[in-house]
Amino acid sequence: MGGFETLVVERPDPAIARIVMNRPEARNAQNLQMTYDLNAAFDDAVQDDAVKVIILAGSGPHFSAGHDLRATTKNEAGIDFPPVGHWGGFREPGAHGRMAREQEIYLQITRRWRNLAKPTIAEVHGKCIAGGLMLAWACDLIVAADNAEFCDPVVTMGVCGVEWFVHPWELGPRKAKELLFTADSWSAQDAHRLGMVNHVVAAAELSAFTLNLAQRIAAKPSFALKMTKEAVNRSVDIQGQPAAIDQAFALHQLCHAHNLQEFGMIVDPSGLHPSVRKQVKV
Repeated sequence: MGGFETLVVERPDPAIARIVMNRPEARNAQNLQMTYDLNAAFDDAVQDDAVKVIILAGSGPHFSAGHDLRATTKNEAGIDFPPVGHWGGFREPGAHGRMAREQEIYLQITRRWRNLAKPTIAEVHGKCIAGGLMLAWACDLIVAADNAEFCDPVVTMGVCGVEWFVHPWELGPRKAKELLFTADSWSAQDAHRLGMVNHVVAAAELSAFTLNLAQRIAAKPSFALKMTKEAVNRSVDIQGQPAAIDQAFALHQLCHAHNLQEFGMIVDPSGLHPSVRKQVKV
């Protein structure tokens, strides 16, 4: 597994790859470089037959502050990085190009990570906000430190939640509505009670507990693990999750179009932190 600009990849056990998001100064906000670094690191781990379980963690005080909304270099999806999806149209004007970008870097790539053939565990501490939720939700299991907090404040920005819209599946429909409508945070204990989180442990024990869980899983036969993940994921798919996510993504794009007409930018600026209000690139 090679070096990455925004990640550290560890092998705490021969059968376990631990991918650590390493932008602590940005609270592990996900920029395009991190998106494609993560994709490459996941691919490396999947193609390495010695690896049976993948852990996703974050360095610094927080798991992830979500999408990096600041304008940076190498920010053109499908242009600055070779695309992994099948949408195309990245240079097209208006809604076409915007939807192409978000199809590539949010919807399709998260679905790709959700369907990785090997078990994945999100090791979450501190803040897990908006796009950070998408990273955790793409994983099969979530272990949270007792200091973890979760939030999707995107409704505040005039958009109907993040692009990987699995809130009703993760939280149940009524709690999903409340947490989206209010943009409130929910604790690790709340997330565990709602069924979103598998375990809540003391922050000092988070990495050791997650590694032990990964080792217990890695003791099982590789093919059986792959087929079990496939069986559960396909069961959820048959219940309609992919279609539900796709229709919510279309509504997400409608919200962007409305905001662009209303405010001249694709989000409601009143919901943005002042430091990024003039630099939005989502």
